[in-house]
Amino acid sequence: MTFDTTSRTPERAGARQWLGLAILLLPVTLMTADLGVLWLATPYLAADLRPSSAQLLWITDIYGFLTAGTLVIMGTLGDRIGRRKLLMAGSAGFVAASLIAAYAPNPEVLITARALLGIAGAAVLPSTLSLISHMFTDPRRRATAIAMWVTALSAGLAVGPVVGGVMLANWWWGSVFLMGVPVMLLALVTARALLPEYRDPAPGRLDPASVALFLLAVLPVVYAIKSLGSGSPAWQPALAFAAGTVGTAAFVRRQHRLTTPLLDLRLFHDRAFTGALLTLLIGMTALNGVEYLVPQYLQAVAGQSPLEAGLWLLPGAAGLIAGSQLTPALARRFRPAYVLAGGLLLSLPGYAAIALYEGVLTASLGLTVIMFGIAPISVLGTALAVGAAPAEKAGAAAATGQTAYDLGLALGIAFTGTLAVAAYRGEIPDEAPAEAKDTVGAAIAAAERLPDGASLLATAKDAFTTGLQTAATVSAALVLVTAALVTTLLRHVPAIAATPADTEPDPATKPREPVTTAN
Repeated sequence: MTFDTTSRTPERAGARQWLGLAILLLPVTLMTADLGVLWLATPYLAADLRPSSAQLLWITDIYGFLTAGTLVIMGTLGDRIGRRKLLMAGSAGFVAASLIAAYAPNPEVLITARALLGIAGAAVLPSTLSLISHMFTDPRRRATAIAMWVTALSAGLAVGPVVGGVMLANWWWGSVFLMGVPVMLLALVTARALLPEYRDPAPGRLDPASVALFLLAVLPVVYAIKSLGSGSPAWQPALAFAAGTVGTAAFVRRQHRLTTPLLDLRLFHDRAFTGALLTLLIGMTALNGVEYLVPQYLQAVAGQSPLEAGLWLLPGAAGLIAGSQLTPALARRFRPAYVLAGGLLLSLPGYAAIALYEGVLTASLGLTVIMFGIAPISVLGTALAVGAAPAEKAGAAAATGQTAYDLGLALGIAFTGTLAVAAYRGEIPDEAPAEAKDTVGAAIAAAERLPDGASLLATAKDAFTTGLQTAATVSAALVLVTAALVTTLLRHVPAIAATPADTEPDPATKPREPVTTAN
């Protein structure tokens, strides 16, 4: 198939592009459905596998950390070997890792399976975004396609809890990992027929030293942040952060010396690209610290069943879908900075409601307002990051943007989750059983064994509520920081043109040569 991407006239998307988009959205939907289901399944796997509080956090967020740590590598690899090929390989890996997770006999195996899922996800996600950027060359169609991509993320959040609730009501917790297997197999089987192949026409050699240095730069910092929430001695995160800083310096230095670097650092010279990454990173941190805790609040504190909790989460997913679909229309009338900042400020009442009040209805409506306001970040942040790069670097740009997105999601759990755990432990009395300080689920289990457990149960629920309210307060502060960054770094970016002819392509984003690849 031939893509003459040097033309100034964007190609009109046909039926095959839209069918291909539908196939790309399947694995994207699965990713968030898998995450939402895990949140609902957490109390059940905790009761069965009995992980420590540190292991439970690793089970929850190692997926995001491994995804963030390998996304740029996978995106660059896709630029070299072909993005469709990498998508298919990641899909196959995701199926295999899902089977391991479903039948994990202990926390260690489940953590390993979640890590493998993260690496597989790192192969899938940038491939979907970079293929979208080549299938839809019209800026309006591309924005619409990316909005649908974000909507697929939202649909996963909506469908996952409901389907997961039904599965948890009838089968064991591991069954929730199996629901995506047929979906991913369908994408794997149809990809070759409906998706084009695309790769950098002059990729150069993949530098193994750069791969190693990138991992040394990212993973120690990830570990340092994660260690803050696991009760590790203070010297461990400090040492890990220092190692990551040294690795980062060595990676940057090597990239400047290479003709074909693993990550083209010239992308960061574009204020729109850098601003988009910071917006994705901090905005997703603010969102996920609360989004991760609300399902646990609904079940552990409010006493909802998995299915009931899933239904209460549906309005939040609907808010994200509505915000995602509204964003492209707003971005055609107003500058992206104003759309992003407006959405962020709109989310503040949702954080305030969760921080100040209790109850199922408050949690559900507060999360709905938050997700509606945060939605423009996912749409415009991703679009700005991909649009700032030349076509042959779209895979690396999409991967870098997705790294910021996923790292923000993981940081939301690690950073605000750590603060929530600290607030929770501060409310549990010293005379309570030791396991009660680990998680609210462990406290509930301990209360059931005690003759006077009602007091401990009430204390644990109040403590978890305090932790959730603390996370919401900190997240609101992060939203204000993000709004300030958006208006500072992105206010020069114009609104999306009403018609393709209304805008001239940036020379920096113009591809070098037409690319012809076999179907």
